[in-house]
Amino acid sequence: MTTTLIPVTVTSAACCVGEACSPITREPISTAGAGDLAAVLRALADPVRIRLVSMIAAHEDAEACVCDLTEPLGLSQPTVSHHLKVLVDCGFLTRSKRGTWSFYRLVPGSLDAVAKLLTTV
Repeated sequence: MTTTLIPVTVTSAACCVGEACSPITREPISTAGAGDLAAVLRALADPVRIRLVSMIAAHEDAEACVCDLTEPLGLSQPTVSHHLKVLVDCGFLTRSKRGTWSFYRLVPGSLDAVAKLLTTV
């Protein structure tokens, strides 16, 4: 079984590279940091991807196979796989391969890390 892990944490997220990882309201964010954060937010700014995160987190054992996601979304397997790849590449999901199927899980704290960057505290 192969597992790809790309965790998003406040200390490892692309939007924190070279920065103190404090909320963007505490101090001005750099141009590079803003670009990196925008890329991470773009991954979530798609209705299909938001639904995928929600469906996977709410699925039995908080894990779902691509085969569990295509029908409820009404999309083809390649389209769903594309959206899942974007979420994996940004560190919101992990992927494990079992036979010919890929199973996805939400990375613990990945959404919290982004939320912390946007807080006003």
